[in-house]
Amino acid sequence: MRVQMNEQNKNGFVKYHLPCPLCSSSDAVSVNADNSAYCFSCNEYIRDYNLEQEPTTINREHEKKDFVGQSDFAEIVDRNIKSDTCKKYGVTVKIDSMGNITNHYYPYHDKQGAKVGTKTRFTKLKEFSIQGSTKHSGLFGEHLFTKNKYVIVTEGELDAMAVAEAFYKRYKRFYPCVSVPSASATKVVLEQRDWINKFDTVILAFDQDEAGEACTAAVAKMIGVGKVKVASLPKKDSCDVLKEMGAEALQKCIWDAQPWSPAGIVVGEQIWGQFKERQLIESVPYPTCLSGLNDKLKGIRHGEITLFTSGTGSGKSTVIKEIILDLLNKTTDKIGLISLEESVGDTAEKFISMQLRKSVYNPDMVNEIETRSAFERVFGDERLILLDHAGSVSDSSLIEKIEYMALMGCKYLVLDHITIAVSEGSEGLSGNEAVDKIMSDLLKIVKRHNVWLGLISHLRKSQGGTKSFEEGKLASIDDIKGSGSIKQISFDIISFARNLLAESESERNVIRFRVLKSRFTGLTGSAGSAIYNHKTSRLTATGGFDFVAIGD
Repeated sequence: MRVQMNEQNKNGFVKYHLPCPLCSSSDAVSVNADNSAYCFSCNEYIRDYNLEQEPTTINREHEKKDFVGQSDFAEIVDRNIKSDTCKKYGVTVKIDSMGNITNHYYPYHDKQGAKVGTKTRFTKLKEFSIQGSTKHSGLFGEHLFTKNKYVIVTEGELDAMAVAEAFYKRYKRFYPCVSVPSASATKVVLEQRDWINKFDTVILAFDQDEAGEACTAAVAKMIGVGKVKVASLPKKDSCDVLKEMGAEALQKCIWDAQPWSPAGIVVGEQIWGQFKERQLIESVPYPTCLSGLNDKLKGIRHGEITLFTSGTGSGKSTVIKEIILDLLNKTTDKIGLISLEESVGDTAEKFISMQLRKSVYNPDMVNEIETRSAFERVFGDERLILLDHAGSVSDSSLIEKIEYMALMGCKYLVLDHITIAVSEGSEGLSGNEAVDKIMSDLLKIVKRHNVWLGLISHLRKSQGGTKSFEEGKLASIDDIKGSGSIKQISFDIISFARNLLAESESERNVIRFRVLKSRFTGLTGSAGSAIYNHKTSRLTATGGFDFVAIGD
């Protein structure tokens, strides 16, 4: 059985995953257009691939360097890499009858500079094959450069050439730019440490993805702190930066590379950069009825978790709804509310009543037109998104839905409340382990999507002989129910109290606030009070300022 060839594909692999007549492999053979073949299992070259005849092998020592057919040095147009750069690296291309580049050939050399293998990139298939051996060849382009002040290491051959092209365009000389064979082939760096150590500074410019980050960390550890700098690329890789942004942009990325340090350790300009970022953080003030919180917390910020806690019936849900209505007024962002103690209908009823400032169930005070108008102001633009939990939450579905809300564009999220979330969605965990897991998951969402999360939590039962929280006792941070992770992970903690047993109705409706923790300002203590009006379902600042409803 002979493999049929196409003359236009001469001198390049045209068939793949075929059986080998020399070994037991069923799919390790690739066949060239001239019917020569190579087995990636037994590492043998076959002169004329034919399963029906005794195979004839090629003398590898004499012929392996010519295994790839003739090609030309030419500009790689789609990557903006000129022919001079291709010549420097010995990279040739194959061009079809229509003038399109079908193959790239990247040569690999041993320490003595002898060519030992060729990596072929098939542009249409976006696949690679190896002819010869690159096992001990070192870094791509290594044989071209000797001792210098800098060496730039990339994750792919084209990326190395892209950086070289960018620097040649400006400086008219080739800076040392090399590449690891792949993101998984970082061991070659360890094998080539003697060569790498000839350079004063090693700049890593790997792909801006998960594999590239892992590659950066692995290679940097091999080279060592103090010698390595890491380039931050605005595109996926150096090729994309050169193609889409130009040579100057890529040069800047390389020169702006920052000293590498193990994760979490920052020095010098990195510290200054984070300091400036902190100064640029925008805060949205709390509503007027909660103005005392602004004095201590300076508002609400993305990337933070705020914990609200109080005794039963103290107004946690009402406070949260006031904040949500205010955010709808002050921002154009979407808001996600997960209320595990209320149905969607109950939540809608309370928001509409707050917007109307009167109960929707009083027919003498409200009609259908007013109700619909209030609904449209709160829900009509679909910025307030609710979770219909159907009476239960389980496993990781709640976390998935919260993250989905963030992906929908919700920049503010509220979970009411975490106690239910832990008890019903703990995936077999119990106690503090369940709390720790859900808090860790929530923090990842907040940081990954840069959102604000308002979190409601319950308090522990008061100790016997002491005043209860329902009698107006203000909680301390140790009264928060759950593991220490709730207190540790939360950026701000706000407790409030309401004396439900007071003889005076006006006193029963006063909510007092206390800040227990503020990571942003460090300020804690009393944060004012607000009065709840049962007729309007609204909170009013004790100073006499009322909160403005949407559209007022």
